[in-house]
Amino acid sequence: MIRRGLRGLKSNLLYVVVGSLVAGLAFGGVAGPETKGLLRAAVVPILFLMIYPMMINIDLQEVINVRKHAAAVGLSLLVNFGVAPLVAVGLARLFFAGSVEYAIGLYFIALIPTSGMTAAWTGLAGGDLEAALVAMAVNLLAAVAILPAYLSVLVPASVGFDPTALYRQLAQVVVVPMVAGNLTRRGLLRRYGPEGFKRLKPTFGGLSSLGVMLIVFVAMTLRSTQILADPFASATTIAPLVAFYVVILLVGSGLGRLLLDTERAIALVYATSMRNLSIALAIVVAAGAVPDAAVLPIALAYVIQPPLGAVYVHYRRDVVAEGLSVREAIGRLVSDRG
Repeated sequence: MIRRGLRGLKSNLLYVVVGSLVAGLAFGGVAGPETKGLLRAAVVPILFLMIYPMMINIDLQEVINVRKHAAAVGLSLLVNFGVAPLVAVGLARLFFAGSVEYAIGLYFIALIPTSGMTAAWTGLAGGDLEAALVAMAVNLLAAVAILPAYLSVLVPASVGFDPTALYRQLAQVVVVPMVAGNLTRRGLLRRYGPEGFKRLKPTFGGLSSLGVMLIVFVAMTLRSTQILADPFASATTIAPLVAFYVVILLVGSGLGRLLLDTERAIALVYATSMRNLSIALAIVVAAGAVPDAAVLPIALAYVIQPPLGAVYVHYRRDVVAEGLSVREAIGRLVSDRG
C-alpha cells in the first residue's frame, strides 16, 4: 500500500507540486511564527529524504564509460555550462531586472543539469540510455565543482552571497547523500542482485517525490508573505522559465542532429533540457547562502519540465518515427493524457 502510494506520487509529480505550492501559500498566510520555526527546523531532514533516495538510483560507476560517449558528454557539458548560463543571464536581465532573488533561482535551474528522469525520458524516446547515464553522472559532478564559481560572478555583491557557505551546503545536500546513496546502492545490489534492485528503484523515486512535495510546501509556507505581496510579479516568473526551456531544447536538439547519431542525439536533448530541480531546491531552501525567494522559479519549473519531457517523447515517437503531422501528434498526445 505504501509502495503503491509512493509510486503514485512519482507518476503524478506535476500535480503534487502544484498542489503543494498552492497549499503552502495558503497555509503561510495563517501560520504563526512558531509554526514557521518548526517547519524551518524540519528542512534538513526533508532535504535528506528528497536527495538520498535519488542518489541511490544514480550509478556513479557510469563515469568510467565517459570516453565511449565523449562526443555526447562533451556537447552536454558545453550546453549546460556554456549555453545555459548565457541564456539564463539574458533572460534574467530582460525579465528580472528588479528581482534579483528570482534571477538567482533561474541561475540555479540553469547551472544544475540532468534530473532523475533524464534516463527514463531518454529510454521512452528511444535514445541511448548508457550515454544518458554517463552524461547524468558527469554533469552532476561538474555542477558541484562549477556552481559556486559561476554564482560568485553572477550574483550581485549587494546580495551578500558567500561561495564558502554554498560549498558547505553542496556538501550537506549533495556530496554526503551522494556518498551514502552510492554505498547503499552497492549494498542492495549485493543483497538483491540487479533484478531485485530494479524492482526497488520506483520506491526510491517515490520517496524522493515525497521529499519534493514536502519541501515545496515548506518553502512556499515560509515565503508566502513575500510572494503574495506582489502576486503579479511572482506570476510573471513563468514566462522566462518557458523561454529558457524552449531555447535549451532547441539548442540540444540542433547540436544532436548535426553532430551525433539519432540515439545519442536524444540522450543529449534530455541531458540538457532536464534540470536537477530537486538539488536546486534543496540548496536554496537550506538557507544561508542565497535569498529564500529564489525558491519560486524553481518550484514553478516543476510545472514546466515534466510536460516538456513528455512532449519531446511524443515528437520522437509520433512525428519522427511514425511520420504523423504535428496536428495528428498533438491529437494523440491529448488523447493519451485524457
